[in-house]
Amino acid sequence: MTFRHPGQLTALPPLSLYIHIPWCIKKCPYCDFNSHSLKNGLPEAAYIDALLTDLQLELPNIWGRPVETIFFGGGTPSLFQAESIDRLLSGVRSLLRLQPEAEITLEANPGTFEIEKFQGFKDAGITRLSIGVQSFNDDMLAWLGRVHNGKEALTAIDTALKLFDKVNIDLMYALPNQTVQTALDDVQTTIATGATHISAYHLTMEPNTPFGHTPPKGLPQDEAALDIEDAVHGALEGAGFIHYETSAFAKPAMQCRHNLNYWQFGDYLGIGAGAHGKISYPDRIERTVRRRHPNDYLALMQSQPSEAVERKTVAAEDLPFEFMMNALRLTDGVPAAMLQERTGVPAAKIMAQIETARQKGLLETDPTVFRPTERGRLFLNDLLQCFL
Repeated sequence: MTFRHPGQLTALPPLSLYIHIPWCIKKCPYCDFNSHSLKNGLPEAAYIDALLTDLQLELPNIWGRPVETIFFGGGTPSLFQAESIDRLLSGVRSLLRLQPEAEITLEANPGTFEIEKFQGFKDAGITRLSIGVQSFNDDMLAWLGRVHNGKEALTAIDTALKLFDKVNIDLMYALPNQTVQTALDDVQTTIATGATHISAYHLTMEPNTPFGHTPPKGLPQDEAALDIEDAVHGALEGAGFIHYETSAFAKPAMQCRHNLNYWQFGDYLGIGAGAHGKISYPDRIERTVRRRHPNDYLALMQSQPSEAVERKTVAAEDLPFEFMMNALRLTDGVPAAMLQERTGVPAAKIMAQIETARQKGLLETDPTVFRPTERGRLFLNDLLQCFL
């Protein structure tokens, strides 16, 4: 199939800002994110200077566009002092058109040292806290190499819920020696906290991680892992959480706006070491990635900022797959018109692939929406293969 150059985008999509803070107290054995163990102190002031330089570099590409959401990811952003986050957000507000109702999320660890800063984060303008709990079971936490225990996790959630309207809890399941019952214990504990958003992830053995290299003993086999997943999802749905994305569950109107923008193929500026971004222009869509190692990133931002950024235009023929790879993670899918709005590629161009996915029972037949069937959600990779 040959593609002409994609059509002009009639309107640019919503814009978000992603800020990467790459340090952790220690690196977890399952983690393949760009995160680095703290060796000798945090270069907080220098890193925030670098982030603001980075943002200024990108301004001409998004001039005048309002920013709907900000997300601090990592690493462990809550290692930074609240004053540093405040200085950074003040700089962001002076450079960008930040919407008054913008959702501003910060990822936090449940360690005591971080909990003490929660009030300061709120004062700096954070509106949503995402807490990396993973499990409340101390044996499981030790397996996962986490630096907190179950009691600290509950204290962190309790503190966060007193301060923030929106709190997310990250949970992992299919852990070493986990049973359906111990997985359900974690879920029930999470639900009982009153948090309104829960991200539930299947533990995966990522390449280039200690677990990828040497998987821990006692991992549940496929059938057992599926039973655990069914139990986890069922318990969350039974407690009134909407399973709105592959790994995300929210109470009504509590979905993560920042992540929804990713899945609906919106735009996002990505600043910080190793951060990825996606920016639309009337005639093309560009992906960006920052230099990965914090030391390299810091050095370049001080000397030759533009050298720290790699830019690549997405080929027109790759756009439908990239769009579907995000949109079909959403339980409700997206309006069919969004494909052309966000990529410039009309649905007619990929009608053969759409028909294949429908015939396989993976995509709903309603022509006004691209929505995975229940089978499509279960076999998401098979569904995406149709669009490759």
